[in-house]
Amino acid sequence: MRISIALCTYNGGRFLAEQLDSLLQQQRRPDQVVVCDDGSTDNTLELLADFSSRAQAMGVAVLIHPNPRNLGYVRNFEQALALCDGDLIFLCDQDDIWHREKLQRYAQQFAARPALMLLHSDARLVDAQGGDLHCSLLEAIEVTAAELEAVHAGRAVEVLLRRNIATGATMALRRELVARALPVEAGWIHDEWLAVAAACSGGQVDCLEWPSIDYRQHGGNQIGAHRRSLRQKLAGAGPRRDFLARVAQRLESLRSRCASEGWLAAAQDSQWRSHIAHVRARAGMPKTVLARLPVVWQQWRTGNYHRYGAGARSLVADLFGWN
Repeated sequence: MRISIALCTYNGGRFLAEQLDSLLQQQRRPDQVVVCDDGSTDNTLELLADFSSRAQAMGVAVLIHPNPRNLGYVRNFEQALALCDGDLIFLCDQDDIWHREKLQRYAQQFAARPALMLLHSDARLVDAQGGDLHCSLLEAIEVTAAELEAVHAGRAVEVLLRRNIATGATMALRRELVARALPVEAGWIHDEWLAVAAACSGGQVDCLEWPSIDYRQHGGNQIGAHRRSLRQKLAGAGPRRDFLARVAQRLESLRSRCASEGWLAAAQDSQWRSHIAHVRARAGMPKTVLARLPVVWQQWRTGNYHRYGAGARSLVADLFGWN
């Protein structure tokens, strides 16, 4: 089973060397590393040139593709994925550190499970200096035992239609998913789209409850993970309404893609419409608690908070305008 790594870089010189070293220290070495650089102006390309020499001396093929213009991280990852020729493709950020067993453990899972289309994992959160933040990725994004149970039981689509729990920095997928899922629909981030596309198109999506990487949290993260404080959750209803309106738009685009691609027999039109209507109702909540009560009661009475949201937690968030 041939393994490719899709690495995207942009002014990553501060942390890139550690990440590149961790790729070459894998117990099971990759067969190919594809790097798409999105217009770096620091020493990123020099670090990549040095890495390429070392990797190729170890039998690892390296393709470095400097973009003539900045694409942004979603389109850059699309490009990197398309350039990979491995049977398995691992997404890679520029500022993390992979644990030595990562490629080997993932490859064993894919070899043993032919229906497995996409696999992600937990991660150890570290600070800019690599110090342990004493919090895992799954803890930081508050993944529940019920969500993990559903994913392990083959019902990942139920979880992923509510929210994304698959982080690209921990993600690996079969190459056939690239042709199936790309291009990424507008409004989606590449990793959440790949996960939901894999699940909606009938592939198995699973999560290893094991930290495959040190996931570095620092001021330059394009996407990161952190525990939210109560103050953040109480930050107001306005941003929440905007967020839920975007969720509804994304579900509409996913519904349209499922219909055009013939994905997911379970995605009957009425079910999709009910889900989207629930999200739009939440997005349109009035500004006062008293005015919200009838809308919240209606969504609770019909079971929509449990069916499409986080149950009582979503109800309370809507009622009090939590973010």
